[in-house]
Amino acid sequence: MSLQKIHWMVTLQEVFYPALAAVGIPSNTITFLIILRRNCMLSKSSNFYLMAMSVADNLVLIFIVVLELSVKYYQQEPFWSYDPWCSVRDIFNYGAYNASTWLVVVFTVERFISIHTWKIKTKICTPRCAAWTITTVFLFSHLFAIPYYWSNASVYEKNQTRCIYNPEASLHFIHVLVSFQTLQAYIFPFLIILTLNGLTLRLISLSNRVHVTTNLTSRVSKIMPLLRSRKRKSVVLLVTVSMSFVLLSVTRAITQIILRTTDKYTLDRNDYSLEINIAADAGTMLSLSNAAANMYLYVCTQSKFRQEFFACIRQITFYCKTKL
Repeated sequence: MSLQKIHWMVTLQEVFYPALAAVGIPSNTITFLIILRRNCMLSKSSNFYLMAMSVADNLVLIFIVVLELSVKYYQQEPFWSYDPWCSVRDIFNYGAYNASTWLVVVFTVERFISIHTWKIKTKICTPRCAAWTITTVFLFSHLFAIPYYWSNASVYEKNQTRCIYNPEASLHFIHVLVSFQTLQAYIFPFLIILTLNGLTLRLISLSNRVHVTTNLTSRVSKIMPLLRSRKRKSVVLLVTVSMSFVLLSVTRAITQIILRTTDKYTLDRNDYSLEINIAADAGTMLSLSNAAANMYLYVCTQSKFRQEFFACIRQITFYCKTKL
């Protein structure tokens, strides 16, 4: 039974990760170009955040999905098994993943402020502020990943070169490193996103009740449906992007906490006779799916983006036909 599980999980991941990259990288690139060149009826600050998320997601797909996970199933000794790549690999991996995660968080914060806090909206929800925030997120995401340079080491054992946790590194250092990564990549983002989304939905619900129970003048009553429609679109975009991130990441967050805070920390992660390893790898696949999902979320929830997307598809199809 264990051999069947090993073969099934390895085969699934061999197919899944290259397919994820093949789908995700073009879709993120298309999303970036549509938002950059087309009018999707979004605020300029939202455009900046969504384009930055597309870039960060592509970095996740390139560094983690392609160069690490896909390569390891097709090469016995991947290039990152050797120095200096073994030491710097996780700086790029965790830097990209942290940037992708925290861009969702700051986008959630920015949209929350835009929807509810009119006094500081003009200062926070601007392209200039968005550009500085995005730059800061990318910078600190990679700075916080620098300690991983000292966590890995290239070792030769069992006739194979492998990149593993540095045997000479302090166990306390490794525990602090993985605990901090779990906090900044899962716990803190989840708490912020769930809190702000809960407050958003609660305030929207309260405002709808007030609107129903208040006698409005005819002029205001004509304006309010338009305002509610715009606010509804902002809420749908906010909740869709942020909650899909939480739902796809929660399995990996739970399994990583179990693996890193219990005696299961020393388990062989390639032993698929253990249910926790199957759950952990399934959680990783779901979590990395975040990096390829946003375009499809926009198509499903944003009518203007959907129109621009299909217009681009028609142009590409027409161009291909004229070249044949």
